[in-house]
Amino acid sequence: MRHKNDLGKDPIRALVFRLAIPTMIAQFVNVLYSIVDRIYIGNIPLVGDQALAGAGVCGPIVTLLSSFGTLVGLGGSIPLAMKMGEGNQKEARQILSNSFCMLTCLAVLLTISFLLMKNQLLWWFGASETTFPYADTYLTIYTAGTFFALMAVGMNYFITCQGFAAMGMISVLIGAISNIILDPIFIFALNMGVAGAAVATVISQFLSCLFVLSFLFSKKPPVRISFGGYSLRLMWRIAFIGLSPFLILATDSVMVITLNTVLQRFGGPVEGDQLITCATIVQSYFMLISSPMCGITGGTQAILSYNYGAKQTARVLSAEKWTLCLCLSFTTIMTILSWTIPHLFAQLFSSDPTIIQLAVWGIHVYTFAMIPVSTQYTFVDGFTAVGRTKTALFLSMFRKTDYCLLTILLPFFWGARAAFYAEPIADIVATIMSTTAFLLIFKRHLQRRQLEW
Repeated sequence: MRHKNDLGKDPIRALVFRLAIPTMIAQFVNVLYSIVDRIYIGNIPLVGDQALAGAGVCGPIVTLLSSFGTLVGLGGSIPLAMKMGEGNQKEARQILSNSFCMLTCLAVLLTISFLLMKNQLLWWFGASETTFPYADTYLTIYTAGTFFALMAVGMNYFITCQGFAAMGMISVLIGAISNIILDPIFIFALNMGVAGAAVATVISQFLSCLFVLSFLFSKKPPVRISFGGYSLRLMWRIAFIGLSPFLILATDSVMVITLNTVLQRFGGPVEGDQLITCATIVQSYFMLISSPMCGITGGTQAILSYNYGAKQTARVLSAEKWTLCLCLSFTTIMTILSWTIPHLFAQLFSSDPTIIQLAVWGIHVYTFAMIPVSTQYTFVDGFTAVGRTKTALFLSMFRKTDYCLLTILLPFFWGARAAFYAEPIADIVATIMSTTAFLLIFKRHLQRRQLEW
């Protein structure tokens, strides 16, 4: 197995595939953390559907916590790759040491804050009297393992950006496979229910974290974790660069919260919980498409950043082209599966025919515009990789604002289920916006870089 890739010299097409495929697989497997939990939780005897709805309420909070890992991980790995492209190893090492310090401090602060605020957050995020006990149990245990989650997510970016995509994939596989093995043991064999799912997840994240830190402290990567050289100015710069991807992920939580709240309000006491259960299944399926696609675009960011730093703009454009081709191919295959066998996925979560029927319908609606929105994912991450974070943030927030507004407004006219149509409508608008911005801005930005001394 080839572990190291030369970001500045290897052929672009081969390089894109070697970095994108492992990170795509890693993200796909990473999704299994939550999906496997939800499958097992949904099959707990007697209380499965209610427990699944409770886990669904926790979903956006878990995403919000993980997004802080991305804040530092992408915020630090992008300038680190640029510094490596410039041949400046000293500053690259300083970026990594400051990023490690930031993640450590964030983990402590977030653990304390979320444990104090969790009850109020769960009510805000759509919990009901029925689902609150399950959501509270899961979130309390998960939050206690925040340090492992942040380190596993955040520091893994610094493995991938140095060309070790396969090692980054292995770190995620360790956590996901452990979770799959431990879930049935804790949930069913030890009869811990929802608490068992959370314990299994925390242990799995600990193992993944251990692997990531062991690798970055070893002599294998060119830039390793060190101590010292701390700079508040550099930390602010890392946070600024990471702000766009952080807000992109953090607002995913807002989207889920908005949908859950609207479904609970317009669906009423009975249909509300049922629709949230359906939405949990649909969003789990959607993550099987969106997360691997983020893996493709995120994995190739290192190529763009490195060559942008080295002023090899032709390689940047070529990498963006092949990244888009890979995303379009992936989403085409997944859309075909979405319209042919979604019932097989829904049946993993519930045996209730009504829930299954609703979930199949929801999957059809959610994935209607998935192929064209590949451009949004590719171009937003492309802008981030070359330092156009404000452009990336605007494009992403425009789509998510559309989604939230449509989620709120559509049910007023056509009932609770109309909220599901917000996704494809927002995706179509986002495709038009991101493609237009890319054609008008991206190449000009690269030309300006080429002229810099």
